[in-house]
Amino acid sequence: MKKQFAALIGLLLALSVPMAGCSSSSVSDSSQEGSSVSSSQAASQSSEEGDDFPSSNATELTVQFGDAGESFVMHLEDNSTAAAIAGYVGATDWRLPVYSYDESDVMEYYDIPSRYEIPDNSETVTEARAGDVFYSDPNRIVLYYHDAEINEEYTLIGRFDATEEFVDAVENNPVLEGWGNQIVVISDGE
Repeated sequence: MKKQFAALIGLLLALSVPMAGCSSSSVSDSSQEGSSVSSSQAASQSSEEGDDFPSSNATELTVQFGDAGESFVMHLEDNSTAAAIAGYVGATDWRLPVYSYDESDVMEYYDIPSRYEIPDNSETVTEARAGDVFYSDPNRIVLYYHDAEINEEYTLIGRFDATEEFVDAVENNPVLEGWGNQIVVISDGE
């Protein structure tokens, strides 16, 4: 009897494991706070569209450095990578943590949750101007707020007017209390 009961429990567990990924609930952590598209929605959207990514005819996005920061306009490039990012941001604002390489004083980057599929059109870039915004595969946005000589594989997705106010906002983005990190909020401006 104990063997039959153990076999039945084992069978139920074996059948429930493949079903665990079928849930439609959204899992959120602090790095994805503010995002309202669940991974199952993004997965079903990309599987229905094949290689078609959400696209937008938007020519600019609005970016804030910190929750209460001043808004700055990012002028988008005309390519499928920028259009896909604008399409996703048009559906839900992105609130992403800010990182930098070795405390860089010329750039910072924002990791996009992996549930978003973004086309990569990268090419070798050897020079970045202050205000240049690139996509780095997989799922990373890189902002240069000072000029830099580089050797990276990037897709240019947009540009900011690198005014003194813009650079100041990037450099003085406050650390989010209780989180220990800075954030950036990207929206379609509506």
